[in-house]
This record gives sequence, structure tokens and C-alpha cells, in this order.
Amino acid sequence: MIMTDIQAYMQEIGRRARAASREMARAETGLKNRALEAMAASLEEEAERLLEANAQDLEQGRRDGLNEALLDRLALNEARIAAMAAGLREIAALPDPVGAVSEMAYRPSGIQVGRMRVPLGVVGIIYESRPNVTADAAGLCLKAGNATILRGGSEAIHSNRAIAACVRNALEASGLPADAVQMVETTDRAAVGELVRMKQYVDVIVPRGGQGLIERVSREARMPVIKHLHGVCHVYIDDRADLDKAVRVAYNAKTQRYGTCNTMETLLVAAGIARAVLPPLAARYREAGVELRGCAAARAIVPDMKEATEEDWRTEYLAPILAVRVVAGLDEAMEHIHRYGSAHTDAIVTEDLARARRFLHEVDSSSVMVNASTRFADGYEYGLGAEIGISTDKFHARGPVGLEGLTSQKFIVLGDGHIRQ
Repeated sequence: MIMTDIQAYMQEIGRRARAASREMARAETGLKNRALEAMAASLEEEAERLLEANAQDLEQGRRDGLNEALLDRLALNEARIAAMAAGLREIAALPDPVGAVSEMAYRPSGIQVGRMRVPLGVVGIIYESRPNVTADAAGLCLKAGNATILRGGSEAIHSNRAIAACVRNALEASGLPADAVQMVETTDRAAVGELVRMKQYVDVIVPRGGQGLIERVSREARMPVIKHLHGVCHVYIDDRADLDKAVRVAYNAKTQRYGTCNTMETLLVAAGIARAVLPPLAARYREAGVELRGCAAARAIVPDMKEATEEDWRTEYLAPILAVRVVAGLDEAMEHIHRYGSAHTDAIVTEDLARARRFLHEVDSSSVMVNASTRFADGYEYGLGAEIGISTDKFHARGPVGLEGLTSQKFIVLGDGHIRQ
């Protein structure tokens, strides 16, 4: 497509999405739930076709030199397709936030004032690699009464098209507008520039991908953006931690999956427990192929660690690399997190309730955990059904963004002929 064609193409998508959003805003809960169930069934029925499409993307990705972490994000298998379907069914089982009324109260004038939860309207989602986002985003936006425009990365184009076809077929079969979920078919990056400027059609943008994509969207968008830039997540092992718990949590937080934003990138260990916990942890990391980069104190305990640089403390590796630092205690650990962290997810392992409470109160991240792996920072694990993304901003949503984060509130007023004196 030439530039004028892309502009016209994106404008048409926007017009259709805006029209569909009005229908979605008044769609009944039962109809939305039936559509979600149909979407889940369609993914399961078309699993073989989805895997064939994904194989094309993986083959091209290997030719293009994508690293293992990116290929892992891109890959579909039967378990991941089943998880997409399960996520859609869980969304269907969740309460519908649209139309919920809260805080109704009488005012001295006699009127009643409250708030009603309403859809955002049209949600634009720009994402890279992970094809499961196509199903997750479509399902969440649908249940929250929104229309969505999906622009996936070129590396997943065949997978995304196959999933989107399942979604649209289910919408049509359920009696909802197929234009409630539209996939941008062109891989031309100019389409992203058009999408983030269409404020007359798009109410909010959600970028999911690398730092470059998110910075570009944040810089160019003419509408609000729900985002996080980095996932520099920490686990702090306190000197009052249970040793077995500490090893289990810290190992899982790094190795369960490398290419995710909630994977631990820096391990902080209290000096009082470092000699007990670092050698067994290092042995397990070594077996898993994880490269360790440590401070001088950590390297004195585990000599085969590489030397950590200043840049290592602020790096989101998305790879089997882990920075390790020995700290004096809780205060130094929290200071490190404040200085180098990304406000995404941070965890403490401790049996000291007072220290756990301090960590929960004083670490200003979107998810803060006690004695649990950072890998739990996920919409599905939090009971949201799935997530549209994770926000480290403080407005309008924070942490994993599920149904409630895809709605807003308006004031409603009930009177009986009341007039203001």
C-alpha cells in the first residue's frame, strides 16, 4: 500500500470500529458471553490450522534471526491454544462490569448521585510477537463492551490472522458485529502512525512489545496510552527467609519463562543469608543455562559469576541472564529497587511479618509480592480471565489490566423534578 491508501484503509477501520462500539456498549451480558464461548470453541476446533499458520511465522522468524526468547513468545502449541480458549471461558464467567452502579447516595438537595461503569469505546492494541494477545485482547474488550482494533507485529502475521478469523466468525455467529474486532492486515509501519493519531475514532491505545515500540506510541499518540516500558523485576531474599522457599521462588521467577515482562532480572540477597542461599541457587541456575552477573560480594561466594556492570542493574534481559547483588538488608534492597526498578513487579522472601509489611507498603510497584514468584503478575493468575497488558502508570489503570481497566465511570443523577435553588 502507498501512504494515501494506508490512510484511507485505517480511516475506514476506525469508522467501522466506532459504529461497532455503539452496538457493543448496549450488548447484553448473555450475548457477549455466548460470543466468548463460541470464540473459545472456534480456537479449539481450528487448532490444527492455527498451528500451521504459526509454523509459517516461526520458520520466517528463524530465517530473520529472532533469538530464542522472541521465538518462545511467538510460538503456539496445543497447550497455549488451550490456554487461550480457557482464558476466554474464564472471561465469560466473570461478572460484567458494564452498567454496574456504585456509591449511590442522597444529597442535601434530595437528588441521588452515584457512578455507573461504562465501556471506554474503541481500544487500539499494538503488539509484537505473542499471538495469544489477539484472543485475549478481543475477549476482554468484548466483555467490557468495547470495539477493538488489533495491529500485531509482522513476525506473527499468519498466526494473528488465523486467530482473528476464529474471533470474527464467532462474533457473526453470535449476532454481534464482526467489526467489533478488526485486525490491521498490512504490516506497513505507517499503519501504526495512522492508528495512534485517529483520536476521532480511537479512545485509548495499548502498546505491548519492546521499548522502542512503546516509546514511539507514547510519543506519537493523540489519545491516552495504557503501558509499561520495562519489566526490571526483583526478588529480595531477606536474612529471615526460609531457605527452601527462597530457592524455589527465586529459581522459578527467573527460569519459568525467560521472555516475559514479569520474569525476575535482578536477585537481591541479604548478606546474612547469602552464603547459605547463593551456592545452591547458583548450581540450579547453572544447570538451567542461566548466566549470572554479580557484585563483588556475590562473586566472592560464587566465583564463576561474571562481574556485573552498572548497566546490568537496569537491564531487562528477557533472556537466561541474571544480575545478582548482595545487600546489607531490607532498606538497601528497597533503595536498589527504587533506583533501578521499573515499577512492574517486585517480591520479598521472608518469614518476618513486619518486614513483609514494610516491603508491601514502601515498594511502589504495580505488583508487590511476599513469598511468591514474580511470574504470578499476570491477569489470568490474578483472576482477571486474561489481561490487555500491564500498566505501570498510576492513571487510569495499574498492574494487569482486565475488564475493569477497560471501562470508565460516569456520574449518574436521579431526581424527581428537582431544581437547583
